[in-house]
Amino acid sequence: MLFITISRQTGSRGKEIAGLLAGKMELPIINRDLVMKEWFPEVAGKHELHMLTESSGFYLSRTPQGITFAEYLENKLRGFINNQPAIIYGLGAQIIFADHPAALHVKIIASPEVRTNRIMQAHNLEKKDAQRFLEITDRKHKRYISTIYGKDWSDPLLYHLTLNTDFLSNEEAASLIYSLAQNRQIGSEPSAELPEPAGKKTVVFKHPSEEEFAKILDMNELDWEYEPRTFPIKWDAEGNITLAFSPDFYLPRFDTYIELTTMNQKYVSEKKKKVELLKKLYPGTNINIVFKNDFQTLAKRFGLRGGTDNK
Repeated sequence: MLFITISRQTGSRGKEIAGLLAGKMELPIINRDLVMKEWFPEVAGKHELHMLTESSGFYLSRTPQGITFAEYLENKLRGFINNQPAIIYGLGAQIIFADHPAALHVKIIASPEVRTNRIMQAHNLEKKDAQRFLEITDRKHKRYISTIYGKDWSDPLLYHLTLNTDFLSNEEAASLIYSLAQNRQIGSEPSAELPEPAGKKTVVFKHPSEEEFAKILDMNELDWEYEPRTFPIKWDAEGNITLAFSPDFYLPRFDTYIELTTMNQKYVSEKKKKVELLKKLYPGTNINIVFKNDFQTLAKRFGLRGGTDNK
């Protein structure tokens, strides 16, 4: 089921919009306050909680379980979303769930002038103090994403939708997100006229090795999708797509794409270049290549034939 991540600039009214949206969709909000009060106390003492509020770098410190606080938070978020949808406010969720098929990533922005005026009114500050306040909070947002994930928080490719609240009321912004979420939800539902048989995937594979790899996934009880998305990776001077890449499989449990290649080694380097370009253009996308030897080993292990040509 669809869930929504909301990133926001301070003074853009993202918090208010998230609250309105939660009411419209009847979804819980997961935010930093909830995480600090209910989740992190499971693995953090008073000192650690203080450091987590003050330092982005401290998220890379290890918990008693041996994983970092950032990894702990990711695991909690993934576990929550696996059980029910929610609105995730901040927390780097646009990175954690990048390219998750059920995610809608939204960013709320406003111009510096408008945000400054809002902060002045909200906190009764002088203009220069409000500007300084915005500078510090914007820097903290960027530093958290950069420190933990090595990504640029302002990168527009991280978001499906960006709303400028200079010209939108809170209600209008929440309604726009709600309408998009409803359309995506309806579009993702199976057709009533063409129902899929229970427990059976109707897929026409392009190569025998893909079908046999799907059997391996089924034997391991791993859900998969076949070529669920095409990524444009090159454009001409007029913006027309000249090269695109469709990974063979998507594994929802691991939020990972798999590209299967059993071709001769001399052709593999070109596919590697496509994968590296995809990662660069779509930050946070997890994709792995299963090479010829890896596939043949798996096929032998599971008693399958193992195709080898032109894939």
